[in-house]
Amino acid sequence: MRFEIADMPLKTDENGIPRWQAFPDDKRIVMFRLPIERLSHLHRNDDLHRRMMIESCVFRAAADFLGRDPWDLGPDRFRFF
Repeated sequence: MRFEIADMPLKTDENGIPRWQAFPDDKRIVMFRLPIERLSHLHRNDDLHRRMMIESCVFRAAADFLGRDPWDLGPDRFRFF
């Protein structure tokens, strides 16, 4: 399993500009840096919220790769009560 970083995807998909692309047959996930950085609308632009956005994209990309719901990978990850 490999994670790769690319600047931009080569084309858009039915949902617009993808933040990642999963290739299960090649055992790799490509994360697209510029869409993650520039198209993420953070309500607070600080280090914590940028890290949380990146973590969210990684979780969703891994779930896409596995064909699962992202919450299945870490069901208690964001429960702080």
